[in-house]
Amino acid sequence: MSEAQIINFGCRLNQYEAELMRNRARDAGLENAIIINSCAVTAEATRQARQAVRKARRENAGARIIVTGCAAQIEPQRFAGMPEVDLVLGNMEKLDSASYTTQAQRNDFGASDSEKVRVNDIMSVRETAGHLIEGLEGRARAFVQIQTGCDHRCTFCIIPYGRGNSRSVPAGEVVDQVRRLAANGYLEVVLTGVDITSYGGDLPGRATLGRLVAQILKHVPELARLRLSSLDVVELDEALFEAIGSEPRLMPHLHLSLQSGDDMILKRMKRRHLRDDAIALCGRLRNARPDLVLGADLIAGFPTETDAMFENSLRLIADCGLTYLHVFPYSARAGTPAAHMPQVPGAVRKARAGLLRAAGAMVLQQHLQRLTGTRQLILMETELRGRTECYAEAELDAPALPGTMQMADLGAIAGERLIASPVDR
Repeated sequence: MSEAQIINFGCRLNQYEAELMRNRARDAGLENAIIINSCAVTAEATRQARQAVRKARRENAGARIIVTGCAAQIEPQRFAGMPEVDLVLGNMEKLDSASYTTQAQRNDFGASDSEKVRVNDIMSVRETAGHLIEGLEGRARAFVQIQTGCDHRCTFCIIPYGRGNSRSVPAGEVVDQVRRLAANGYLEVVLTGVDITSYGGDLPGRATLGRLVAQILKHVPELARLRLSSLDVVELDEALFEAIGSEPRLMPHLHLSLQSGDDMILKRMKRRHLRDDAIALCGRLRNARPDLVLGADLIAGFPTETDAMFENSLRLIADCGLTYLHVFPYSARAGTPAAHMPQVPGAVRKARAGLLRAAGAMVLQQHLQRLTGTRQLILMETELRGRTECYAEAELDAPALPGTMQMADLGAIAGERLIASPVDR
């Protein structure tokens, strides 16, 4: 091994930051290193990061192992105490070139636990810079960070303690980043962050996510597709509704942070919406753009959830017309209020998650069935696979160039994707 290797866990923001770390390590001349970019959204995610550390050491005895990401930010001493780990970096330190330059210059591997840790108070950070990258290696679409951190304190969530409070990247820097990626041949950009619908609240003026979207589409006309990552139900601004209804380059696929379909559970989660708010929002979105496809995050087995409460979440799939589901069995995180609430047995959480996933699989099949027989423009991710505008996965029966758009006729369903035949435009 020569160039630093990144092992990435978690969200799209981590994927974006992984590319930044790759560039920082390369520029610093840091070689023979494995950087594990951890996630803390569930206890299982942290366990997987620790497992990856042990595996990396077994398979790379002479490598320098660096752990960073949200789990490292929240529990730095836990990772520093692992004999396999040489350095623990916080979520701000992992983006600092000096972290890699210093490590590249060191010859010793025997630092004490305290010397291993470079993690500062994430809550003290007030700004987020726009980190320019040329692209994301091996990808047809690029992610652009517009925001990080979160000002809300949902009772189940540990992420604000890993990412800090909400901080936005100035609009001009975001537009410049998107323009650079479009110039480098990227046809699709995904705006990402921890809570992107809070974008602009910490910036001067009247910055909002909707206004940012409008600026990008106006000032980067060569960009073919713009996507948004997860949206909070109560934070969508009027400019965003306008863009959804009028901008064909803003893709007709939105993912909503719903978490539950029961009002009491939503209150105990300390969410800021109720069931009827979610249903009303989905209706308004579809009125603005009838071809819109919606996805959502749902948690199964949150503390105190009864069978009747769970049924409300199950029914929300139909009531909101959801297609793409991200289902999570509730995972207690130390340091969160929900961890002290009466817990639902693990087997029940798992069973309820299974029911939600089964319902999700059914609505996805119905969606794919509606697409059969239509002609769609597909962004190719590999020679044979790509995504439609509404994010349906398609597999071509003849190869096309990755990173290009291919018009295709959608035919038979194969699992969770459609078989497509390329056509001349």
